[in-house]
Amino acid sequence: MSVLLTNIGELVTNDPEHGGSRQARPTGAGAPGSGGAGGLGIVTGAAAVIMEAGRVAWTGPAASAPAADVAVDLGGRSVIPGFVDSHSHTVFAGDRSAEFAARMTGEPYTGGGIATTVAATRAATEESLRARAQALVREMLAQGTTTVEIKSGYGQDVATEARTLRIARELTHETTYLGAHTVPAEYADDRPGYLRLVTGPMLAACAPHARWVDVFCEPAAPTAFDEEESRAVLLAGIRAGLGARVHGNQLSAGPGVRLAVEVGAASVDHCTHLTGADVDALAGSWSAGPDGLRGSGTVATLLPAVEFSTRSPYPDARRLLAAGVPVALATDCNPGSGYSSSMPFVVALAVREMGMSPAEALWSATAGGAVALRRDDVGHLGIGARADLTVLDAPSHTYLAYRPGVPLVSEVWKDSARVILPR
Repeated sequence: MSVLLTNIGELVTNDPEHGGSRQARPTGAGAPGSGGAGGLGIVTGAAAVIMEAGRVAWTGPAASAPAADVAVDLGGRSVIPGFVDSHSHTVFAGDRSAEFAARMTGEPYTGGGIATTVAATRAATEESLRARAQALVREMLAQGTTTVEIKSGYGQDVATEARTLRIARELTHETTYLGAHTVPAEYADDRPGYLRLVTGPMLAACAPHARWVDVFCEPAAPTAFDEEESRAVLLAGIRAGLGARVHGNQLSAGPGVRLAVEVGAASVDHCTHLTGADVDALAGSWSAGPDGLRGSGTVATLLPAVEFSTRSPYPDARRLLAAGVPVALATDCNPGSGYSSSMPFVVALAVREMGMSPAEALWSATAGGAVALRRDDVGHLGIGARADLTVLDAPSHTYLAYRPGVPLVSEVWKDSARVILPR
């Protein structure tokens, strides 16, 4: 059954067919950064047709809309692609609110609190881990997120890491093996031993449930991993058939960004402390080919909810955008450094604290996240894309930053299913 969504006040498609540029861009997701509203492919007075298979069949002015089996009047609301949250840690147990309270009174963030979550997650039942993860993903959906990536990393033993990823795979295809999150206490005096575990038996148990491999490459954190250790983890994951992602440059300038580019990682996440060489490396990974299209380079994924929660400096988004680096925004939803599941909150922070325009922030939270996951079927509403879209009780996408903290999402469409949210 086809569905016509009509009376859309403003439709954001991220589709260059609707007013965007056809210049060099990452494949499958529109123009990087979308420097203005034109890059969002906006149609006013719009309509969209969704096919039964859950794909977009048509978008354009409502007056030109083709017939469909069912029509739904959206009452002049704005419609955007569903948010693509390309970085989260939503399978865990325990509570770290005391750690947050301590930071708010001046205690610095070092990443060491991860051990608290590891202990709780190891002790938790599979049922309790699944229930919390399901609740968080429902919470994300209610805020307009239709695609989410979920990492392991709070097990740090073979059984718990594999269990985490099995649960995550029930919730999303975008699962990431992060056994190399930190070195657990029992290996504090045997880092090479833990590295062998992560790149050997743990990887073998986890790879069947994962699409990606990740590592916390952060020499400034004593329990995280240095450049050579991180390279070993990433290359082992790549040999096992996984794509690469990197936690890098969160606490200090370091090797994470350049290592990510070296191994062809889809994204490097945090990017709080960047040198000129780091920015140049990211930009260089997106060199245009002879056809004018840019290939699959390394996206800079920024996580401003972490800076909010840790009282750390925010990344310099303008510097990255000026260099032509595609930027993604994600929540990093986790119990320690940023326990928010809200992509609208992230968009508002990006606009207020990182100097992004509302259009740039929205592109980065939708199409940018899709590029960071190397997906061409989400993050936009071009013909053939997944019909994952978010309806805002607002006249335009600008309200995401203009009215921060207000529950603007009135309904979400995912896989042709309509989820109407209570107001």
